[in-house]
Amino acid sequence: MTVPSLTLALAACGLVSAATNYDIVKEYRGSGFFDDWTFYNHFDDLTNGDAIFVGSNSNLAYVDSTTNRAIMKVDNTSAVAFNDKRSTVRIQSNQTYSVGSLWIADMHHVPYGCSVWPAWWSQAHNWPTGGEIDTFEGVNQVTMNQMALHTTSGCNQVNPTQSSTLINSTNCDHNVDSNAGCVVTNPSPNSYGAQFAQSGGGVFVTEFAESGISVWFFPRANVPSSISSTSNSLSTDDLGTPVANWPNGGCNIQDHFQAQSLIFDITLCGDFAGSPSVFAQTCSGTCYNDYVVGNGSNYANAYFDVDYVRVFSKSGTNTVSGANGFDLAWSLRALGALTVVSWLALNL
Repeated sequence: MTVPSLTLALAACGLVSAATNYDIVKEYRGSGFFDDWTFYNHFDDLTNGDAIFVGSNSNLAYVDSTTNRAIMKVDNTSAVAFNDKRSTVRIQSNQTYSVGSLWIADMHHVPYGCSVWPAWWSQAHNWPTGGEIDTFEGVNQVTMNQMALHTTSGCNQVNPTQSSTLINSTNCDHNVDSNAGCVVTNPSPNSYGAQFAQSGGGVFVTEFAESGISVWFFPRANVPSSISSTSNSLSTDDLGTPVANWPNGGCNIQDHFQAQSLIFDITLCGDFAGSPSVFAQTCSGTCYNDYVVGNGSNYANAYFDVDYVRVFSKSGTNTVSGANGFDLAWSLRALGALTVVSWLALNL
């Protein structure tokens, strides 16, 4: 058997992932960045954060007139009294994207600091049915990004093809370990926090494919030309090995995932960042009393600075669905805050 024939045979058996070509279907960028997102406009009743998520008319979410990039930030100027919450941002895309999609987020800065819990992620409307993909997430002063899936039972990470060797957990079932999910940590300190910003930020790529779910991260100096050129077409051949990968072999993507809404949010303290054992790993004092309460100067670095989000569909398909609606999925969202010790240990 010739080498090309062997490769084709292995690909047919699912042992080699063939490259997939994608074409752009949606771009969030520039002055219209926020046009197709819905602001939560309510206090954090999702993860018990000490936060109020603002509406669309807030000065905490805007396009910077100098850089033309989207800013989403925690209020760092208002004085918050004891028993009150601090204002911040949570937005969800008005479109949903089904299997066969790939999305790219180019960020120059991500939120970090004691009490801060940011995420760039996606979920289906009827979570946990339909699943959740966490591309970027961290808390407090950790130094590395974590990625995860959260699903119904029967989804596991099995035989991944990925560059990270830091696998925290492999069972994606939200009922296991207080919804810890199947978590992979990026070993690069450029993937989160101060070093992310000092390195000029970077690009996160999420592939939501029938063959599996993959996440890539490229520091600014290593962004592939196919991405930096903002081409309207992209091949996964251009991306190399993902930092995290959940193949279809251990998790049937069609069974466990439905169309995803894209989400940016920054909450404060809450079930994860505010857990005393978690907080004490990288911060001193008490999460709420010593950080949320007061004049807000602690939150100078608690902001997203996003150049764009671009969404692609597998060539020849259209994976975009219509406007979303807020429903019980918002109140069902809860990360496994009680089972993060192993992840934090990897980040120290």
